[in-house]
Amino acid sequence: MEQSKKTKKQPSQNNQAFRRLGVIMEHMDDKISLVAEQYGDIKKDYGDIKMTLDDHTEMIAKLTVNTEIVKTDVEFIKNSLKKKVDIDEFAALERRVALLEKHH
Repeated sequence: MEQSKKTKKQPSQNNQAFRRLGVIMEHMDDKISLVAEQYGDIKKDYGDIKMTLDDHTEMIAKLTVNTEIVKTDVEFIKNSLKKKVDIDEFAALERRVALLEKHH
């Protein structure tokens, strides 16, 4: 008689264990799906960030070239200005020449 009770209880316990296992598996599937979805979002964000970084790298390269051009232009202007006479110096020179012309 005891054996028949154990036999009847055994399938019921097995069914409950399988149900619990099924619930756990469903729960895990939901969690795995969530992680997979988040991974997809992260991967997309990474792609967007990489594209932006590539654009910025290209812009920085162009700015570097433009800066070098500006530096060259400034150096040229600086050298040109060194060759020119200052306004005050020119005015003083005019006065001296005018005085010299008066005395001759």
